[in-house]
Amino acid sequence: MPRSIALFCLLLTTAIWGFAFIAQKTAMDVMGPLTFMASRYLLGGLVILPLALRENGLRTAPLTGRDWSLIGVMSVVFFIASLLQQLGLIFTTVTNSGFLTGLYVLFVPLILLVFFRTAPHRIVWFAAPFALFGLFLLNGATLSAINRGDALVIASAVFWALHVLLIGLLATRTRRPVLISAISFLIAGGLSAVGALAFEAPSLEAISSGWVEILYAGVMSTAIAYTLQAVGQQHVPPANAAIILSAESLFAALGGALLLGERLPPEGYAGAALIFAAIVLVEAIPQLRRRSTEALPE
Repeated sequence: MPRSIALFCLLLTTAIWGFAFIAQKTAMDVMGPLTFMASRYLLGGLVILPLALRENGLRTAPLTGRDWSLIGVMSVVFFIASLLQQLGLIFTTVTNSGFLTGLYVLFVPLILLVFFRTAPHRIVWFAAPFALFGLFLLNGATLSAINRGDALVIASAVFWALHVLLIGLLATRTRRPVLISAISFLIAGGLSAVGALAFEAPSLEAISSGWVEILYAGVMSTAIAYTLQAVGQQHVPPANAAIILSAESLFAALGGALLLGERLPPEGYAGAALIFAAIVLVEAIPQLRRRSTEALPE
């Protein structure tokens, strides 16, 4: 797959995620967070399961025991990240949550360096804080007092960073991005369902009341967007992908404007420009350096 197509997959992912933020928030008006997660992830997993089985049938090399272990770890990380973020939304503002989730932009290269002894391209160390400051401006350049919701969202950002790393590794290693996505959705949905039965009171009435949010989050944000992420990350380094995915906040702001009548403050437009600039830098600079090196006479 050309790098440009992979980049488009990741940008389309961020657009879908940005609009899903509204669904995540409003769904909890009628149901608990675990009930919502179980509904969206089981739906998303079942939607792409036929494609996942077909994809697996086209591959000749079977999955190894290590592959299955990594898929299991990634699925649990995915569940924890989702749960922490969803719980955090109960106690904190959308502004704080949007900014603090974006901390994975910094966590990804740090985890790569500290735990995997892999240094990302030098431009990442410039573009990542660039994007993070853009997120801060986009969310009004303010944060209310840190509360337990903020702490939960910060913790979720660590697990989202791990998910970005693991899904990129597994998609490249197995060449089965749809299959690993379907498995992670079904595992996360199953764990959420067990939790919902244990700690909440799920009902068909509540689920039917939030069917629009579940449909969008399950089909668009889960089945389509997370699978596009897995496909795109086969061809984009994880640190670069994290910066590209930070554009989610741009589309969240656009969704708030279109659906909730919200308007960006002046600094918000500056933040949007900084995020866009970070994406251009992290993609363009390495490519230009590579071309200039190849053009040098031997």
